[in-house]
Amino acid sequence: MFADLLPILGSMFAAGAVSGITAGMFGVGGGFVVVPALLAVFSVFGTSQLASSDQSYIHLAIGTSLATIIVSSMRSVQSHHKRGAVDFDVLREWAPWLVVGVFCGTYIASLVSGEALLLVFATGVLIYAIYFLVSDWFDSGATARDVPHGVGCAALASGLGGFSALLGIGGGTPFVVTMVLCGRSVHQAVATAAGVGFIIAVPGALGFLVMGLSATNLPTGSVGFINLPALVAVSAMSIITVPVGANLAHRLNANHLKRAFGVYLLLVSILMFYRAIG
Repeated sequence: MFADLLPILGSMFAAGAVSGITAGMFGVGGGFVVVPALLAVFSVFGTSQLASSDQSYIHLAIGTSLATIIVSSMRSVQSHHKRGAVDFDVLREWAPWLVVGVFCGTYIASLVSGEALLLVFATGVLIYAIYFLVSDWFDSGATARDVPHGVGCAALASGLGGFSALLGIGGGTPFVVTMVLCGRSVHQAVATAAGVGFIIAVPGALGFLVMGLSATNLPTGSVGFINLPALVAVSAMSIITVPVGANLAHRLNANHLKRAFGVYLLLVSILMFYRAIG
């Protein structure tokens, strides 16, 4: 039994290592690495009764990704909080709307087919790819103003929560862009975004867990649409490799790194579109 799990565990450890490096280098939760990696792993090592195109695989990859973000974002918040960089006032105001958006996104995910969810994921990745490829457009010209409140906060936070739940990500990038455009420092934006990721990941992961309780023929160790071996392997390796990515980020050219990640996301988007349509 254990020998059968070795190949899939090895693949998951590798996915977690890359996810951690990416998170450290680009300040993202790693979902854009974890979801396609787990989708490939589940397709190769999943049960023979479940076709690789079945919707359960993409749902399982997204649910597991959200569960891994709980661990990584919580560790990140603790680290940033020691330096006083987390804006908890923003988190308290945004939290209810983020949760509302996550529940809406999770509900939509429960209704759509695997192919449709793949198309949503591919589209979302494409949007993020464009951002990383032209991120320097957002780096200047910010004026000092506060982040959205009231109706603006409700619309933006709920939309961010729903979109992130559909993609299996923490929503850090759009939140960082929002805060930077409002004149906040990048350090405070990234630190607070880690809290946003935690708020999105907890209800999102629970939603996918409940959604998948009735699913059958899932890979070994799955509870609902969360695969526990993948959760442990990815989380453990990402925690270890996050500092590696952070060190690389300080040593290499930031703009080159962002464009390289944008190219990666573009390739992932193309592959996901091909998988969904083909």
